[in-house]
Amino acid sequence: MYIHLGYLTMARDKDIVGIFDMDITTVQKSTRDYLRRCEQNKKIVSVSNELPKTFIICKGKHIDKTYISPIAAGTLEKRLAKEYK
Repeated sequence: MYIHLGYLTMARDKDIVGIFDMDITTVQKSTRDYLRRCEQNKKIVSVSNELPKTFIICKGKHIDKTYISPIAAGTLEKRLAKEYK
């Protein structure tokens, strides 16, 4: 199944490693360093120009990207939970 990350971007649910709230997680230096490394390696995909609320790490057979999304982490988690009901 696929989950809508915002605008025209979708990701396979099996490729999602984690969904993280930007306000909470970017307080830690290690998280900021991770996002900086992803950006330097061109592995960041900004879903829209809106204010970012979450980042979603996706890794799979054909993907290794971190998506920046304006959709709240709770909303994305509910969408994932709905897929498995």
